Amino acid sequence: MKITLKLSPDAAPLACEYPEGTAIEQIAEDYAKECPYRIYAARVDNVFSTLDTRLDRDCELVLLDMRDGSAKEVFQNSLISMYVEAVHRKYPGADVRISTAVNKGIFTYIRGMVLSQFEIDAIEKEMRAMSKADVPFSGLSPVLVPTTPSTGRITNFDLKKVHDGIVIRVPQDTHPEGLVRYDEELKLMRAFQVKLEWDTMLGINTIDELNAAIDRGETGDLIAVAEALHDRDIARLAADITNTGKRIVLIAGPSSSGKTSFARRLCTQLWVNGKKPLYLGTDDYFISRAKIPFGPDGKQNFEDLDAIDVDLFNKQLNDLLEGREVDLPRFDFQSGEPVFGERIVTCGPDQPIVIEGIHALNEALTPQIDDADKFRIYISPLSMLSVDRYRRIPLTDIRKLRRIVRDARKRGWNAKHTIDNWASVRAGEDKNIFPYSDNADAIFNSTLVYELAALKNAAMPMLEDIGIDDPCYGEAQRLLRLLSRVHGIEDEYLIPNNSIIREFIGGSVIA
Repeated sequence: MKITLKLSPDAAPLACEYPEGTAIEQIAEDYAKECPYRIYAARVDNVFSTLDTRLDRDCELVLLDMRDGSAKEVFQNSLISMYVEAVHRKYPGADVRISTAVNKGIFTYIRGMVLSQFEIDAIEKEMRAMSKADVPFSGLSPVLVPTTPSTGRITNFDLKKVHDGIVIRVPQDTHPEGLVRYDEELKLMRAFQVKLEWDTMLGINTIDELNAAIDRGETGDLIAVAEALHDRDIARLAADITNTGKRIVLIAGPSSSGKTSFARRLCTQLWVNGKKPLYLGTDDYFISRAKIPFGPDGKQNFEDLDAIDVDLFNKQLNDLLEGREVDLPRFDFQSGEPVFGERIVTCGPDQPIVIEGIHALNEALTPQIDDADKFRIYISPLSMLSVDRYRRIPLTDIRKLRRIVRDARKRGWNAKHTIDNWASVRAGEDKNIFPYSDNADAIFNSTLVYELAALKNAAMPMLEDIGIDDPCYGEAQRLLRLLSRVHGIEDEYLIPNNSIIREFIGGSVIA
């Protein structure tokens, strides 16, 4: 049996031969020392396969590590299966819940129980004993398919007590073989907790519960309550800004967080409070395209702060705060140059300035602005919806689906283009956004409990268009597996035209 082998998706192909019926895991072990990172899954002729798959024909075999979404799913399913088994061995009958991604790990909790770090260490010790014993996953309960064939491959993790739960720390795309430094994210944890409380009140913590509500004809009520929660939170933020008297409102968040819609709705609410705001986007302060530096990939890097005219931005903000007239730029993406003379404005003595952009929470963007004038908001879709009690929905998947739908509608890009560029987007977020999230004075959770059902009808056809020969096929199929579990919303008119999700599916009056 002839095999064209790639040790990672971007590696050069190797020719090798194996007897018919050889398991992929055996091939991965034979080439383990030559692989860049540990292997958790594979693609056979571009179709996702687990390591226990036995090959029966000539094929192309691509080995997958943690940088691949399907391999990451296999690793996390395997790890969570071990975790749940270890908890049940220590605490039979414990109601274990797997929640969401936080602190570069997975947040979990046990209903009705709060464990000490000593007790958590005992659970971790049990998991490491399972790993050392290298037992088949078929002997554990529950088994969250797909997994690795046995527990011996799962070694890179640790457990940490966080508030009333546990964070299972896992490798990241950028650190496939190690655990990044643990940073306490108290504000994000609180935002997750609030979302969990509301989802529990609604009775919707899993996809099955969402589907049941849709099937009962409760879609309209569900949308109304979810949107009302956003209205309430935006009104509270506007009140906080008004009460503090701070005039520079800085809004940042990762890609497809809904920053533009949120900023516009916040402006409306500030106006209701008698504070007619001025809205600015940092994208209009790009330097001339000819001066924007190139990144390691040979493309111009619009993501880094070097692409922004920080001096002009700070000068104009200070002029506005002092009541002076300012000629605001508009960046022309066709010519690649800033355009002046179209928006000449002044600000009143108590008029707030609302600024949205990926660098807004980075102090290096506004070094010439008095810190006492700044009110910082971090926005992200912090969904607590899970597939079931043990399988979470990655937050990056929600943002990726949002972006696929929006890119097709606004930029004419197909799903392949968005998926191809996602790694670059994530690298920019890791550098320019996530390190500054804890600088925020407030966090706005832009998720909507119904949004996967709203995104489904637009996203699925685009993902289905990605053919089996395309390198993005595996990722498209993984996202399709998620969407196939969700019942779509047919009555889209029920979604208000100022909803954040409208920024992505279309029909927004504000973005």
